[in-house]
Amino acid sequence: MSFRHLITLQELPKEDIQEILTLAQSFKQVILRPIKKVPTLKGKTIVNMFFEPSTRTRTSFELAAKRLSADVLNIQMSTSSVVKGETLLDTLATIEAMQIDMVVIRHGASGVPLFLTKHIKSSVINAGDGMHEHPTQGLLDMFSIIEKKKKIEGLTVAIVGDIAHSRVARSNIWGLTKMGAKVKVVGPTTLMPKEIEKLGVTVHHDLKEGLKDADVVNILRVQLERQKKNLFPTLREYATMFGVNTEKLKYAKPDCLVMHPGPMNRGIEISPNVADGVQSVINEQVTNGVAVRMAVLYLMGGGKKDEAFN
Repeated sequence: MSFRHLITLQELPKEDIQEILTLAQSFKQVILRPIKKVPTLKGKTIVNMFFEPSTRTRTSFELAAKRLSADVLNIQMSTSSVVKGETLLDTLATIEAMQIDMVVIRHGASGVPLFLTKHIKSSVINAGDGMHEHPTQGLLDMFSIIEKKKKIEGLTVAIVGDIAHSRVARSNIWGLTKMGAKVKVVGPTTLMPKEIEKLGVTVHHDLKEGLKDADVVNILRVQLERQKKNLFPTLREYATMFGVNTEKLKYAKPDCLVMHPGPMNRGIEISPNVADGVQSVINEQVTNGVAVRMAVLYLMGGGKKDEAFN
């Protein structure tokens, strides 16, 4: 890895992305064994700090670290000194004094992980910051595509939904375009960031047009908690216009993969038949997330690809 921290896919070189995805294939085999643990990070200490609710990402990072034999410390923000008024930097300085190696952080404010890299010695991994990026989700989405399609270059990927508030969308756009995919973003004008086409994507406000000839559709959750005003009339109208159901999915290629980063709003952005259908790889994304995060933690911990299983 050429970077000591993982903050964005925007700045991660294509070669580093490829190295992570290749190594994750080996770690995928590890987690499918009866004994799912290797000693590669034994003696390292990883701290998980989540300032926003999370089920998949937090448990995935914790499981990935434990399967690498690292010591894991989960800081509960509701019971930490942060609630007594201590600053984030002071809290981290206290934890760092205990000789930790890596910090995995999720925060509601964009830029917090980057800010930390300038003030602490430990490696920092962004587990999602505000509406900025969620790099490991972007990596596991790419891993899941390669696993099924054997490539990314030349594929058409449609990202559907709440693009404006989605850090997943941004990491997917940076990663997929860097790896040679054609990316479409699909959603209502009120949920589309201004000038997003400058990121190298095509913009569609008609779902059928956006899904046309797609090899992969990545459906995003409507993030009502981040919306400061009503950006569409009703959830029912959103589901009618932009919810992906069996009939609308027919506009994509017959073997189109269906992805969702979770958690899902069934019946709103995705119908139950599509979420549970034969084209869905949503649960496999969760499994792949552990393998990808094992690869990230291993490389950020100073490991070399050729030494991972020695």
